[in-house]
Amino acid sequence: MAKTPVSLKAHITRLEMTAAPKASMPVPVNIQTAIMRAPGIPLPFYRYLYRQVGARWQWVDRLRLSDEQLAETLNDKRNNISVLYVNGAPAGFYEYFCADEETIELSHFGLIEHALGLGIGKWFLLQALYAIWALDPKRVTTTTNNLDHPRALQLYQMYGFSPVSTGTGIVRPLSDKELLEIARKS
Repeated sequence: MAKTPVSLKAHITRLEMTAAPKASMPVPVNIQTAIMRAPGIPLPFYRYLYRQVGARWQWVDRLRLSDEQLAETLNDKRNNISVLYVNGAPAGFYEYFCADEETIELSHFGLIEHALGLGIGKWFLLQALYAIWALDPKRVTTTTNNLDHPRALQLYQMYGFSPVSTGTGIVRPLSDKELLEIARKS
């Protein structure tokens, strides 16, 4: 009989930046990259990206949504998704949500495991921030927690985010039953 996963306590940090990053960074050498916006992204492809990027970091929320709920979220005109390809294969994605005329939330950002260690994460985050700041918001927000990549908070701060609040939350990892259900949807 499958055990129910133990809930995890997360220390959450909310961050904000009020000016575009001044940094510039070339694409790492010997890597072919493309970043493509994905309007109308198919649900199975989104779930694949979300799971591949977030499995190590306990991303579960979007995987628990029904097809209808996920489609409504992804097809909201305020929501934008862009996919990173490295050497022809999907390697990560970022997603942002235009909360209002002044605030854009970088809601998801990450790399698939095969792209980790290539020196592309900093460059990719910078590309995401350039795309967001091109929309001329007053502030960009994001949230991270201690279950994310160990250098996530440091990386966000390196590009101009500042912590504005902290808190705690509970993350309930996916059960075996949920994982099977997700596999059937893909």
